Order: sequence, then structure tokens, then C-alpha cells
Amino acid sequence: MTALPATPSLRLDGRRAVVTGAGRGIGLAAAAALAEAGAAVTLVARTAAEIEAAAAEIRTCGGVADAAVLDVADLDAVGAFFARAEPFHVLVNNAGTNRPKPVWDVTPEDYDAVVDLNLRSAFFVAQACVRRMMATGTQGSLIHMGSQMGHVGGPNRSLYCASKWALEGMSKAMALDLAAHGIRSNTIAPTFIETPLTAPFFENPVFKAEVLTRIKLGRLGRVEDLMGAVLLLASDASALMTGTSLVVDGGWTAD
Repeated sequence: MTALPATPSLRLDGRRAVVTGAGRGIGLAAAAALAEAGAAVTLVARTAAEIEAAAAEIRTCGGVADAAVLDVADLDAVGAFFARAEPFHVLVNNAGTNRPKPVWDVTPEDYDAVVDLNLRSAFFVAQACVRRMMATGTQGSLIHMGSQMGHVGGPNRSLYCASKWALEGMSKAMALDLAAHGIRSNTIAPTFIETPLTAPFFENPVFKAEVLTRIKLGRLGRVEDLMGAVLLLASDASALMTGTSLVVDGGWTAD
């Protein structure tokens, strides 16, 4: 009788996960997905009320979650947080921002705001997380929230593209450094997702129509569209995936 191969599990029972920017939008969806799959999730953000309410709701639904108030731009606080925490098996490096402007209008202040959060903070959050993992021999997965704009360009997105293209390179190089330690590094690259961050952009009907012409599946993304990708990269189902990007863009980058 032929023995069939067993499908790797998407379950995360017994694993610890941390999600930055977890109070709303994509980060909240990622935290909910990880908790539903059995992980003990720590939700991180600057706003205590949001993450405490989100963690409480996850617990109400039967999950394991706690909240940690942390400004990921404060690198000393980031280092201290990861040094005192139990090592995590999964990091969702999600905190980010955008200031869409044509290249000629971008100011140094815009540059610092976007690059410091989208790249600098992401880098040092990952560094602090993996240092703790390596010190304890903990294997796992880094998931950096990139963008389709880390694979293509877009009008008024020169600064955002710069940060997200850099994130892709960062993740690939981290994958090479960390492979020997059993730590994987990948990105998720979404198209435009309906979140509190993007909602003001879609109040412009011309902009929304232009976006929808580029998304071949004909609709804006929802946070639920990313939850499966998060679980895939967090779990044993992606055990041989590192240094790559899951592009969840409705076909935007296909042409």
C-alpha cells in the first residue's frame, strides 16, 4: 500500500508570535489569523487602547493574546522589549506609513517619516527579534509587510517605493544570514487594501477608478485577503520558503 505524503499543518499551537502596528487594519487581521491558528500573539503598537481592545476580543474568541505598548521608532525601547520577552517564533513586521507626493514635492521631513518607519524601524525590530531567537536556539519566520510598490513603480509613490523596494532587499539578505539558524525571512506584497490608512485616498473617485483599472480581479483588497498569506509564511506549510515575496495584488504586477 502506498503511503501518502502528509500535508504540512497551518496550525501554530505552542508558538509565540508578535505583530507590530497591530491595532487596526492589516496588523489586526494578521494577529487575529495567527491567534485563530493557535499561536500566542503579542499585539504591538503605540496606542494602548486599540491593542488592548483587540487583544481582549481575541481572548473572547478563544485565542491567546496580550498587548504591548511600544513605539517601534524608539530603538532602545525595541531592544529592551525583545530582550525581556520570551523568544518569538513568528514576527509580522507590519508597522508602516505613506506620504504620497510627486517626487518634486517630497521634503526631508517626509523622507525621514516614511523611511524611518518603513525601513529603519523594520530593520531593527527584526534584528532585535532574531538576536533573541538566536540566543535561545529558537527557529521561526520573519514576515515583513511590503507592497506591490516594492516590485513596481507608481505615480506619487517615489518615496514609498524606495522604502518598500529596500524592504525586499533587506528581507532577501536577512534570509541568507539567518538560514543556518533555521529562521526564514519573507515579505507579503499587497495591492491597495481597504484600511484606515488608505481610506482617505479612496475618497477621491478618480484615484479609486484608476486603482481599480490596474487590479485585474476588479476590486480593492480586504485585510482578509492577506490572512491566509500570513498563516502560510508563519507555518510549516512554507518550510522551504525564504528570501521571497508573496505578491497579493489581484494581478496588478502581472502586466
